Amino acid sequence: MALKATIFKCDLNVSDLNRHHYAQYPLTLARHPSETDERMMLRIVAFALFADEQLAFTKGLSAQDEPDLWLKNYAGETELWLELGTPDEKRIRQACSKAKQVVILGYGGRTVDIWWQAMEKQVQRFEHLQVLNIDATQSKNLAALAEKSMDIQITIQDEQVFISAGAENISLDIQRLYGSAF
Repeated sequence: MALKATIFKCDLNVSDLNRHHYAQYPLTLARHPSETDERMMLRIVAFALFADEQLAFTKGLSAQDEPDLWLKNYAGETELWLELGTPDEKRIRQACSKAKQVVILGYGGRTVDIWWQAMEKQVQRFEHLQVLNIDATQSKNLAALAEKSMDIQITIQDEQVFISAGAENISLDIQRLYGSAF
């Protein structure tokens, strides 16, 4: 029998000082059985970085042809394709052909460094691609915030993300590997 996804609820309050975007989002996340708490929490951070009323979580790990998050316009066109991890060149090419903007949010430390050395020259042709990286030590701390019901405040300023959940406070540094500012 297949394991089922675990449902998490998050009341997310976003203060993005870069974009002057301030809003509250009631989120429901389905965590795939193979997904870690760290990765699920990174999906919440990714949502906050690009927060918009139209931004939505997809089937993620359960669907090969969908990103982790996407923003579709009212005509059904994909405006933003947001992928976590280290996708191969074929997946990046497909994403860039389907969306107006593609963002890859890498995490995992040395794994991202090795992946980026192999990918950097291959992705130079994609003008609407951004590749961001989050420090591995900092992202691992996110797992401690995962609860079935969460109340999270995320403040974004420059290339730093400040996360507060209850008495816990975590800071993430976003490193831009490729592309324009987010």
